[in-house]
Amino acid sequence: MIQAGSRERFLDEVLRFVRSAANLRGVLRIALIGSILTDRPDPKDVDVLVSVTDDAELAPLAALGRRLQGRLQSLNHGADVFLADGGGRYLGRTCSWKACGPGIRASCDALNCGRRPYLHDDLATVRLAGGLVTSPPVELWPAVVRRCAVPADVECFLARLSEPH
Repeated sequence: MIQAGSRERFLDEVLRFVRSAANLRGVLRIALIGSILTDRPDPKDVDVLVSVTDDAELAPLAALGRRLQGRLQSLNHGADVFLADGGGRYLGRTCSWKACGPGIRASCDALNCGRRPYLHDDLATVRLAGGLVTSPPVELWPAVVRRCAVPADVECFLARLSEPH
C-alpha cells in the first residue's frame, strides 16, 4: 500500500526534475504521461517524456532520471524518462547506468548500446504509441498544455510549475 501523500511526493520529484531538465541544452519539451494522470491512489511509477534535439547530450538528462528514480524507490515505486526526437519519433529511455557504453553491462538490452551515449533504445521491449509521443496528455515545459482532464493534485502541480523557484 502506498503511503499517504505519496502522489504529492511523486509530483514534487517531477517538479524538481522538470526545473533541472528544462535548463539542459537540447531539451525541447517535457511531458507527463502514464498512471499519475489518473486518480488512481497507488500509481506504480511516474512517466516523463522528454523531446530532445539530435545533438543533445543525454548524460545529464540520464543523471536527472536516475535521481528521480532513486528518490521514488524509497516509496517502492519508480520512474521512467522516455525520449523522443523533435519530429515526434520515440527513441527509447534514458540509460539507468552511471557508466554507459558497449560491453560495460552484459545485461544491457539496448539495441545499439553506446551508439548514442545514455540512450537505452530497448525498442523490442518498450514502445510508446506515436500519438502519445506527438500529443502527450500533459505537456509541462516549455508551456503547460492539457489534452485531458487531470486529478486535482496534478492540477495543483501544474500551477506550481509557473511559480518562481
